[in-house]
Amino acid sequence: MTSECYLYNKLSRNIRELAQKIRDLDEKDGFRAQSTTIFLEKLYSIGLIPTKQNLSLANEVNASAFCRRRLPTIMLKLRMAQSLKFAITFIEQGHIRVGPEIVTDPAFLVTRSMEDFITWVDSSKIKQHVMNYNEERDDFDLVV
Repeated sequence: MTSECYLYNKLSRNIRELAQKIRDLDEKDGFRAQSTTIFLEKLYSIGLIPTKQNLSLANEVNASAFCRRRLPTIMLKLRMAQSLKFAITFIEQGHIRVGPEIVTDPAFLVTRSMEDFITWVDSSKIKQHVMNYNEERDDFDLVV
């Protein structure tokens, strides 16, 4: 986690420096407007800033913004796990998929567009248990 924390701090520092370089360009320059739009769109789609309003939001990006986009944290937000420890265990044991891909790395960063595709692996006993609890179990879906 410490090497990841170092990496997140370095990335957030690079984001702040790039935002400052864009801000230093002439306000009437078309390149500045285009760069600002592209840069804010990327930060927003990753989930590091809450809105695409202005460039000052890029100054607020820090390592914790990256940590909030990690898969265990998103699972906690979606109430798929009771704690981060359980979320990490579920991921490492291969119970979670994002889209069609099974994810076993807890450091996986989830973008806004991928957030809706986080689900249990079809063959997971946890998925079967959740479906039984919610009375949504269909034996046809659980055939592996």
